[in-house]
Amino acid sequence: MAAVMTPALASPALAPIRASQRRAAGNMESVWVKPLLLLIAFSFLSLFLLLPLAAVFHEALKKGWHVYLAAVTEPDAQSAIRLTLLCAAIAVPLNLVFGVAAAWAVAKFDFRGKNLLLTLIDLPFSVSPVISGLIYVLMFGAQGWFGPWLMEHNIRILFAVPGIVLATIFVTFPFVARELIPLMQAQGNEEEEAALVLGASGWKMFWYVTLPKIRWGLLYGVILCNARAMGEFGAVSVVSGHIRGETNTIPLAVEILYNEYNFAAAFAVASLLALLALVTLAVKSLLEWRIHRLSVASLPEN
Repeated sequence: MAAVMTPALASPALAPIRASQRRAAGNMESVWVKPLLLLIAFSFLSLFLLLPLAAVFHEALKKGWHVYLAAVTEPDAQSAIRLTLLCAAIAVPLNLVFGVAAAWAVAKFDFRGKNLLLTLIDLPFSVSPVISGLIYVLMFGAQGWFGPWLMEHNIRILFAVPGIVLATIFVTFPFVARELIPLMQAQGNEEEEAALVLGASGWKMFWYVTLPKIRWGLLYGVILCNARAMGEFGAVSVVSGHIRGETNTIPLAVEILYNEYNFAAAFAVASLLALLALVTLAVKSLLEWRIHRLSVASLPEN
């Protein structure tokens, strides 16, 4: 009897029934799995992101708008804001040029040392920012490689704006390149080759063929680079010297105010970085939505 019933149980006629049973079991599982995963995700975000963010603004505004405005308009805070904006204004365009050039070289050409270039691009991701700051101390400090020559010619790198700019450039230069390299590799070379065949020069090919294809990815990388440049702490802390009104950026100003127990001013200045993060997140989300729409629009219709 068993030998007769076993083939019947495996009959193809029962396959749709078993498939429907599996789908029903999967649907029953998804009824509680999806809400549970959403609950865990939102709880984690609320506890480690939204709650600290709300605490920053609460502490910044707890004593009123007059205290808040006095803190962010204080001369040392204004100097920190100007220095932060200056460093970002120098570092971001330089990293933009480097990122486009590096991505172009890696994505469009095969050459000896390509893997080494990729490794060097990723170096700031693997090296602690504090270590990168110490590298500049080793190079430009009083006992460093170039320190005596710089002192002899009265050139200041460390504990001055040039050192802060160099440290900011170092920690931010992978962002644009790493955003563009996979994008340009996925796009291929066909359109550029067609432009060259039609007689376009290298610059025209870049401006009219390559740049329009990468503009959203380029802007995305610039936004991430700018956010890191304004929020960098470790490398800048090593090379700045913490000179009030001269070499303090916004993150360093927050640290000094907090260590002095001036909590209202510390949270007020910190709220500026929080606002920057929120604006960056909003622009980043807008770009991701735009890129997704463009990718969907480029798909062939069935």
